[in-house]
Amino acid sequence: MYRVFEALDELVTIVEEARGVPMTSGCVVPRGDVLELLDDVRDAIPAELDDAQDVLDHRDELVGKAQHELEAATSKARAEAERIVAEAQHEAERMLSEARSRAERMVAEAEDQAQRTVTAGRQEYEDLVGRAHAEADRMVQAGRANYERAIEEGRAEQARLVDATEVVQASHAESARILEAAQAEAIRLRNECDAYVDGKLADFEDLLAHTLRSVGKGRSHLRGPAVNAAAAPFDYHESAAR
Repeated sequence: MYRVFEALDELVTIVEEARGVPMTSGCVVPRGDVLELLDDVRDAIPAELDDAQDVLDHRDELVGKAQHELEAATSKARAEAERIVAEAQHEAERMLSEARSRAERMVAEAEDQAQRTVTAGRQEYEDLVGRAHAEADRMVQAGRANYERAIEEGRAEQARLVDATEVVQASHAESARILEAAQAEAIRLRNECDAYVDGKLADFEDLLAHTLRSVGKGRSHLRGPAVNAAAAPFDYHESAAR
């Protein structure tokens, strides 16, 4: 087949390089060379055709063999694919089972931890509530005690203030009574003093008059002193009264 293409290429080259005929599209080619090449082509074609026929004869066998090999390869590939798919599915199921088991274990651990946390929180809450109730009771009792103590102190203070008010009122009444008694006593003493002074002045006047009569002095000479002596007791009386 190679010689046929080679001869055809040489023919094309001869035609392309041939000398052309003037005023026409023809050319002048070497007849011997062209005929020789055509003989080569004629000789080569039957052998190539035999080879092609052999190829065509073996085509069905080759196609059947190829088809058989293809089917075997396809069957093998399908079996391998099914095996790989089965292994993958088995591995996936195993991984899924392990994941499910792990998830269930984690969920169980989480639930257990949550239960412990809830229990601890409830216990702590109950402890806090108990302490809060105890503290509240203590504070209520302390407040009640403080309230009662404040009430008692208020009552005592009220009683003390009442007593103090009564004492003050009694003191005021006593001071008023003492003042009135002192004023009455002062008036009495003043009256007694006035009476005593009046008596003493009267006695002095009588004594003076008796003395003057006894001495026998003239009234003209003794009038001034007598008047003065009489006025002096009066002035003393007024001074004593004041």
